Amino acid sequence: MADRTAPNCHLRLEWVYGYRGHQCRNNLYYTAAKEIVYFVAGVGVVYNTREHKQKFYLGHNDDIISLALHPERVLVATGQVGKEPYICVWDSYTVQTVSILKDVHTHGIACLAFDLEGQCLVSVGLDSKNTICVWDWRRGKVLAAAPGHTDRIFDISWDLYQPSKLVSCGVKHIKFWSLCGNALTPKRGVFGKTGDLQTILCLACAKDEVTYSGALNGDIYVWKGINLMRTVQGAHGSGIFSMNGCEEGFATGGRDGCVRLWDLNFKPITVIDLRETDQGYKGLSVRSVCWRGDHILVGTQDSEIFEVVVHDRNKPFLIMQGHCEGELWALAVHPTKPLAMTGSDDRSVRIWSLIDHALIARCNMEEPIRCAAVSTDGIHLALGMKDGSFTVLRVRDMTEVVHIKDRKEAIHELKYSPDGAHLAVGSNDNSVDIYGVVQRYKKVGECIGSNSFITHMDWSTDSKYLQTNNGSGRRLFYRMPSGKEVTNREELKLVQWASWTCVLGPEVNGIWPKYSDINDINSVDANFNNQVLVTADDYGLVKLLRYPCVKKGAKFKKYLGHSAHITNARWSHDYQWVITIGGADHSVFQWKFVPERKSKEALHIAPQETLADSNSEESDSDQSDVPEMDSEIEQETQLTYRRQVYKEDLPQLKEQCKEKHRATAMKKRERAPGSGVKLHFIHGYRGYDCRSNLFYTQTGEIVYHVAAVGVVYNRQQNTQRFYMGHDDDILCLAIHPLKDFVATGQVGRDSSIHIWDTEMLKPMSVLKGFHQLGVCALDFSADGKRLASVGLDDNHTIVLWDWRKGEKLSAMGSKDKIFVVKINPYLPDKLITAGVKHMKFWHKAGGGLIGRKGNMGKTETMMCAVYGWSEEMVFSGTCTGDICIWRDMFLMKTVKAHDGPVFSMHALEKGFVTGGKDGIVALWDDSFERCLKTYAIKRSVLAPGSKGLLLEDNPSIRAISLGHGHILVGTKNGEILEVDKSGPITLLVQGHMEGEVWGLATHPHLPLCATVSDDKTLRIWDLSPSHCMLAVRKLRKGGRCCCFSPDGKALAVGLNDGSFLIVNADTLEDLVSFHHRKDIISDIKFSPGAGKYLAVASGDTFVDIYNVMSSKRVGVCKGCLNYITHLDWDRRGKQCFLSIIIFIIHFRFVEKIDWSTWTCVLGTSVEGIWPVINEVTEVTTACLSSDRKVLATGDDLGYVKLFRYPVKGKYAKFKRYVAHSAHVTNVRWTHDDSLLVTVGGGDTCLMIWAHEPEGRREFKQCDSEESDIESEDDGGYDSDVTRENEINYTIKALSTNMRPMTGVKPHLQLKEPSVDERQGVPFCFRPPVSRALPQPEKLQTNNVGKKKRPIEDLVLDLVFGYRGNDCRNNVHYLNEGADIIYHTASVGIVLNLTTSCQSFYVEHSDDILCLTINQHPKFPNVVATGQVATSPSIHVWDAMTKQTLSVLRCFHSGGVCSVSFSATGKLLLSVGLDPEHTVTIWKWQEGAKVASRIGHTQRIFVAEFRPDSDTHFVSVGIKHVRFWALAGRALLSKKGVLSAIEDARMQTMLSVAFGANNLTFTGTISGDVCVWKEHILVRIVAKAHTGPVFTMYTTLRDGLIVTGGKERPSKEGGALKLWDQELKRCRAFRLETGQIIDCVRSVCRGKGKILVGTRNAEIIEVGEKNAACNILVNGHMDGPIWGLGTHPSRDVFLSAAEDGTVRLWDIPEKKMLNKVNLGHPAHTISYSPEGDMVAIGMKNGEFIILLVASLKIWGKKRDRRSPIQDIRFSPNSRYLAVGSTESAVDFYDLTLGPQLNRINCCRDIPSFVMQMDFSADSTYIQISTGAYKRLVYEVPSGKQVTEQSHIDRITWATWTSVLGDEVIGIWSCNTDKADVTCACVSHSGLNVVTGDDFGMVKLFDFPCPEKFAKHKRFLGHSAHLTNIRFTNGDRFVVSAGGDDRSLFVWRCVHAPH
Repeated sequence: MADRTAPNCHLRLEWVYGYRGHQCRNNLYYTAAKEIVYFVAGVGVVYNTREHKQKFYLGHNDDIISLALHPERVLVATGQVGKEPYICVWDSYTVQTVSILKDVHTHGIACLAFDLEGQCLVSVGLDSKNTICVWDWRRGKVLAAAPGHTDRIFDISWDLYQPSKLVSCGVKHIKFWSLCGNALTPKRGVFGKTGDLQTILCLACAKDEVTYSGALNGDIYVWKGINLMRTVQGAHGSGIFSMNGCEEGFATGGRDGCVRLWDLNFKPITVIDLRETDQGYKGLSVRSVCWRGDHILVGTQDSEIFEVVVHDRNKPFLIMQGHCEGELWALAVHPTKPLAMTGSDDRSVRIWSLIDHALIARCNMEEPIRCAAVSTDGIHLALGMKDGSFTVLRVRDMTEVVHIKDRKEAIHELKYSPDGAHLAVGSNDNSVDIYGVVQRYKKVGECIGSNSFITHMDWSTDSKYLQTNNGSGRRLFYRMPSGKEVTNREELKLVQWASWTCVLGPEVNGIWPKYSDINDINSVDANFNNQVLVTADDYGLVKLLRYPCVKKGAKFKKYLGHSAHITNARWSHDYQWVITIGGADHSVFQWKFVPERKSKEALHIAPQETLADSNSEESDSDQSDVPEMDSEIEQETQLTYRRQVYKEDLPQLKEQCKEKHRATAMKKRERAPGSGVKLHFIHGYRGYDCRSNLFYTQTGEIVYHVAAVGVVYNRQQNTQRFYMGHDDDILCLAIHPLKDFVATGQVGRDSSIHIWDTEMLKPMSVLKGFHQLGVCALDFSADGKRLASVGLDDNHTIVLWDWRKGEKLSAMGSKDKIFVVKINPYLPDKLITAGVKHMKFWHKAGGGLIGRKGNMGKTETMMCAVYGWSEEMVFSGTCTGDICIWRDMFLMKTVKAHDGPVFSMHALEKGFVTGGKDGIVALWDDSFERCLKTYAIKRSVLAPGSKGLLLEDNPSIRAISLGHGHILVGTKNGEILEVDKSGPITLLVQGHMEGEVWGLATHPHLPLCATVSDDKTLRIWDLSPSHCMLAVRKLRKGGRCCCFSPDGKALAVGLNDGSFLIVNADTLEDLVSFHHRKDIISDIKFSPGAGKYLAVASGDTFVDIYNVMSSKRVGVCKGCLNYITHLDWDRRGKQCFLSIIIFIIHFRFVEKIDWSTWTCVLGTSVEGIWPVINEVTEVTTACLSSDRKVLATGDDLGYVKLFRYPVKGKYAKFKRYVAHSAHVTNVRWTHDDSLLVTVGGGDTCLMIWAHEPEGRREFKQCDSEESDIESEDDGGYDSDVTRENEINYTIKALSTNMRPMTGVKPHLQLKEPSVDERQGVPFCFRPPVSRALPQPEKLQTNNVGKKKRPIEDLVLDLVFGYRGNDCRNNVHYLNEGADIIYHTASVGIVLNLTTSCQSFYVEHSDDILCLTINQHPKFPNVVATGQVATSPSIHVWDAMTKQTLSVLRCFHSGGVCSVSFSATGKLLLSVGLDPEHTVTIWKWQEGAKVASRIGHTQRIFVAEFRPDSDTHFVSVGIKHVRFWALAGRALLSKKGVLSAIEDARMQTMLSVAFGANNLTFTGTISGDVCVWKEHILVRIVAKAHTGPVFTMYTTLRDGLIVTGGKERPSKEGGALKLWDQELKRCRAFRLETGQIIDCVRSVCRGKGKILVGTRNAEIIEVGEKNAACNILVNGHMDGPIWGLGTHPSRDVFLSAAEDGTVRLWDIPEKKMLNKVNLGHPAHTISYSPEGDMVAIGMKNGEFIILLVASLKIWGKKRDRRSPIQDIRFSPNSRYLAVGSTESAVDFYDLTLGPQLNRINCCRDIPSFVMQMDFSADSTYIQISTGAYKRLVYEVPSGKQVTEQSHIDRITWATWTSVLGDEVIGIWSCNTDKADVTCACVSHSGLNVVTGDDFGMVKLFDFPCPEKFAKHKRFLGHSAHLTNIRFTNGDRFVVSAGGDDRSLFVWRCVHAPH
């Protein structure tokens, strides 16, 4: 049989011909060592031109398409394509990887760029969003990511003169990015009128915000900031592909083949036209330029690299060339010289010298070339073409000999016969033609019979036979030269083949993987001398195999480099080299062949070099010559630990089920029991599938794990303490080098690793988010800072963590299952993994790990590994009992250590200790030379103090640890033993072996219990403090149930085969046994009393009753439809009660019987034990305590629950405990109810819980979790709370129109023809000079005489308003109380209290919802604000300078509703409005997310850090309060526990404050305040306020607490109270606001002052001493503000809103002067022309006229029922026009006095009225309506004016209409769902301002008749502006907000004269 191992020789890449110029740009640079770096296919190449040497970087696994050079010019970053592409940063000197960046991009990485310092790297993906990502590349961390553009991005660059600014460009765009926090914010470049909008291909940044960019049309666009400043026309003839800046200037290269050099100001220096030089040709196109000093590198589209010396620019050197476009298929090698010939679809044939590594000849043909062959004498070169012809050339001078075309389809293969007489030509039309060489290539034969195209051919050595392969996988033979097919295979047996290039045939069977397609392998070539074979395939792999290889799936060595398919591979004539050619990458690779003897020598010289070069990996297929796996290991490799239901899924399942069960939940549910249990002791240790999981701690205790519990066992006192943080099976455990912390990893969908303290049993850090299914191996580094973990997912992910920070440092997947990971104690960047058939050596590179397999002959499965006493020594134990000794990555030798696998090893100071399956512990010296001592684990040496019995001698050893003079041993059978150095062995802990444990019985009057398991043992355990196993007996079959007789003397055991036996309870000897059933015996019970009868239930649906005394069966119960799971006797022993899984047989009298025991899970008295989610979980077992008060149950999810008995009514409340991992199979109370005993199925352990009855419970940690469904009763209803909970925040960008408009929008309406056009006067025949009067002005202007100046800009000056009605805790003092900060709409406002000046933070794009300030002195005036948005951001900014410090883009879809800084000020906590109400913690300075977790199913209102902590915070919300802790990167939370206080209910919590000693106060909806200690409710301050407590504030200075709520002001109480630190005494303050009910939404305490924000949009300062109130800020409390009127001559204005008030505001004084309560919502307001009267239109159709001086009502009238939309005085003060929603405008004559009779109205208005304007002479009125129509009527007659020319001549007094031809330009193109709502033309008549539904204020020129006119826009308002006005003299613009109830005053900036 042929050898099936991989060959011992190997290949080393020696040269790559080619450069990737197609589809890539800017990929060619000089390194610092003056070498040239570029890439081709999947290889990074560093080419030294002086020495003509190449180095290769081989870290990619697919095509490289982008490259960037680090500013120091040594490191290179390359990006590749692929499904999961990655970026490698590597050193151009050593060509070793420095960092791997992965897991962000998909499809590919299009561009890369380093910043100036070289710290950050930016990358652009090829995904649909063209994601841009900024990396901290050394750490492999993403700093920021954002969608780049909708279309391709071609280039990206850092601005080298401004920090954290970038520029990107691409298809029809250029964007300027700024990086702040974790947010990348783009601004699009404005092309304006300077240049055409077009595709930008490349860029370079210069000083002073100048950016130069190359465009597709050959122009250079010069940008200043984001605006196009100028263009350099025609810099190149067509597209500029590359631009490169250096100290002297810029170089550009274009499609026109020119390279141009420019100086630093972009003035031209010189042009180099490569097409005109010697080497040039037509169509040369430059793709990459690099200018250094006097050298310029140029890369072209056709894979050439030129080097140009500037002073000799006409003679560029061609330093590299390759084939260009199209595929490369043809390859031939010269028979006698070191030459290779290639031919490609680019129609060129090229001859390469393999010794000089150079192109020596090139010739262009007419057709694409597909194959080539050289005649045996080396004179002729034959080329097969794509069109079916072939050409023969002389090699010497490339002249043509013949050109023959006999076929229509491509020629795939041609070969000369060994005697040189014939040429065989195989084509795509299924035939081979034979030509005679000497007869000038006359056709002499034809081979037919193939049913598919010919792919490969070989001649025999005597030239008499030809074999062919075809595309359908058939192999045919022909006699030569006639071409007859040989059908008799006998005559071929002796044929020797001259060459072997066929892919089919017995000799090459092994090249095919076991299951593969026939067309994968494109080429084969055999090296007969060395008996090796090289193959080339579609996956870019070159493989080396032995020849012949007869069996499928032979072993090989594989080499990467080519990216896509390799089309051909050939040995050179002397077998020194292998040449391979790539199809798509059109590159030629030359590999050096290193035969066996050479490779051995090479090893001794420089092991690193060969490894780095060859980059070969052993193959993947499983080896066959490996001994069979050990059964135990086999079993372990199969374990997947998959769960049907993961615990993580429960919350979602619960939610789904809750919906169904809402109804039942309303009924009164049974209360939870008063007593509880606490875990006391566990019998069991997980050894059957885990290894090395047992250690001594610092204090000499023993730490290990079983089920879901970490156990710390004290062997002196025989007690255990437990770490209960996990919720599923723990699979591995590692101990910190200081032996005080332990890391444990568990099973789970997103499994977690906990690092916890063995003293306190508190989690220090929780790591999750990377491992699916489970974590199977862990190891700490020697310094204890890092932790390595391995996952159970299919990739076997390895992650290296900085565990304290919870950060992932690096990660990588591995193919094979890993059993153990170890970090190198000397170099924490290195680690090893060992596992199934592999041993791998890894080192960290940035965010990735690079692994190399250890070199060993046969790959064995490794079970354990340790590092030795120097950094390169590693020792590993195999599954065959050997110890392998490694040095670096080489196997030095092996030592036989055990029979069977070595499962555990441990390094000591002077040696090693190992343990194996043979049950022997061996001590070795430090080099494994000799074994110093062995200990056999036997019963005979068991010491007297043992806590149990050894089940068998020499149990398989799974864990070994040393310390305290002992060896600690864990066995597969679940025993923990301590071996004294002198020999005696003490057994400390034991449990059942592998197999489920089901049977459990407690003794009727002694503290004993019996268990029986599938491991075929029956065991008796002592439950008293000695905690040991008293007796054990082996059974012939596994058992499922057992029961003590009532006197405790006998014990009945039911077995799995249907038999049962009764044994003596003391000696465990048989008394009697029966075998009547075939199925499992599922339950067995003695009758109470004397125990005369025994009931035996079996899986085949019967219950047999036996008489114990006479040993006879006395009865059988039938009538069951399913198998029986539980049974109980009644007290008298007469009836037996069965419980069946699906059907319950209900006898009428069942309830009345007094049952002696209750272990059934069905029946009306226990219906409440079934959970809400019973679709997924089964309650498997139940047991009632003997005082009949508490029922304990166990279920499939591993929960033990306690209920109050009887559990009537569904879904009772309970207490639940997690410790078991999988299903709990049985629970039993002991005879006196002092202990509860439970057994787990999968986790094989027996747990003992101490019962703590009611009354004597102190508050202990780790009390149970409360039940699932919250009580429906949440403490009352409050309209404000309900509104805040249900409010749907509008996102501005998605807002829709506010008014119910109908019709076609103005910018979409077709223009009506003018009068002239209607009369048929063509437009161009108007006389040149109009004889008509000049057109009057559109608008009456009042500053006649002065030079009119247009308005250039608006500046926000004042904002009246505060968001108090649905936000809280959003008013704070700054600067020792000199300023206050608050927010409204999307503006943060800082108000100086002395000058009452406001300053604004306006960077938010939408409404701000929350605000907090950083209290830490290191961060003065630092503010965080969170906003509404689909993907909102949190801004952290400086309140004084308004500088943005950081922007955090977050995933809280919907908005951020709460933010809070931690005690040190470095962390920020945010809560989202998303459906999960996510809670996230940020390091805000870096913009890094630390941790995030689902908060609650319902709304969370507030979450705040404890003022003294960086890790603890509390969140409150709808029926929810949670206490959170940050551990590493994980958030752990506890629900508040209410059970300590009688009848406490979980109410809706609204606010939170903190006291010393871990006290927390939460304010509720009912007005109570709850006081919590840790997470347990200790006291309730009843009715702290009469209504909801909306806000609380903890003063850091003195700990006093301020609360604010909703209540009616009274003598003793107010809505604001100041309390002492413990919330015992308080002082109330009254707010003198005049409201009936005060509702405080925000409080803050400064020096002697309290700052209060109210629901009514007031901010009030209250003095603590004198309780004096000072109102600082006023605003409308409810919106929208519809009405706005500006005074004709003073800078004051009026606003009218839905809250029923009209308010008068003074701009210079910056305050509200007055307010009038109207009692009804107001809708519109207007001043009379003199300013002495005000008209107000109401929502109910009424209007009122007030006298300004006295505020008395002059008159009121109600003629309409629906809202008044606009009200106007005529300019001559005579008429009042009132427009309403009833599509009418009424006219009133004011001269007739205050009785206000209507004199006329306008009819035929198509829809409601929006705005009205009078003409200057008071004779016309224009009306804009809801149907997008503008109408003009006469005043006062009410007749419509339709004549357009007439309308055009009217001069208007004011213009507030959004409709009309004059303002068509104010409608933007994206107003399809939303509208322009209001407009106002300035008094000068030169500008118009508008407001729209998106909340934007825009400034246009007036008139603007062109569509989509240019404008400036101003942000700040929320969605929906309702009104906008200029004040007199155009000094200010006032805008009124709909959603934000705020008034913005903008100062107008006029253009200079």
